[in-house]
Amino acid sequence: MTDVTLFDFWRSSASYRLRIALHLAGIEYDSVAVDLPTRQHKTPEHLARNPQGFVPVLDIDGHRFTQSLAMLEYLDTTRNLGLLPKDPVERARQQALAHAIAVDIHPVCNLQVAAYAVEITGREEVRQEWMQRFIRPGMVAFEEMLGAFEQSPFCCGDAPGLADICLMPQLYNAERWGAQTDDLPRVTAVAAACAAHPAFAASHPDKWKPAG
Repeated sequence: MTDVTLFDFWRSSASYRLRIALHLAGIEYDSVAVDLPTRQHKTPEHLARNPQGFVPVLDIDGHRFTQSLAMLEYLDTTRNLGLLPKDPVERARQQALAHAIAVDIHPVCNLQVAAYAVEITGREEVRQEWMQRFIRPGMVAFEEMLGAFEQSPFCCGDAPGLADICLMPQLYNAERWGAQTDDLPRVTAVAAACAAHPAFAASHPDKWKPAG
């Protein structure tokens, strides 16, 4: 047992982000699975951890945190990860790049949002249509935004940053739902660099998928 616990779900985008950051920081942690398909995130036990019923939840340094972007900022500032530059202008620019995914694409593609679309239309196939409708345009815009930065080889330079941590889980979802991204050269190049990085490789959902 360690002093750090991540309550997560293997295929959750926000959980994927935290796994990457924890591995970048070299922090050993215990992973406690919260199974979303069986609605463990809505049990009294988990709602006591996070009244929103979301994952991940991070217990670290004697504190409990929710919301992935807040957790990433905490890890960045306490472990000196360098996820964002100090210069206020560059910091804001890189935050905007990361938020284009984490704030704009991810929430509307949350599984409970897509599930509601299925519920009100009565069409199961609308789930994939919904995901493709929002992921593809968002990633096209992200590709254009990347043009303002030098990919050498990551989104904004020679080390992984906040944008990279947000990008890779979104690309995993794009592949899952059949949203095309392989025609986006900047995104594709960054994805290759991230995939080769040990912290990203160790955090991939395939490494955390339950047996069976």
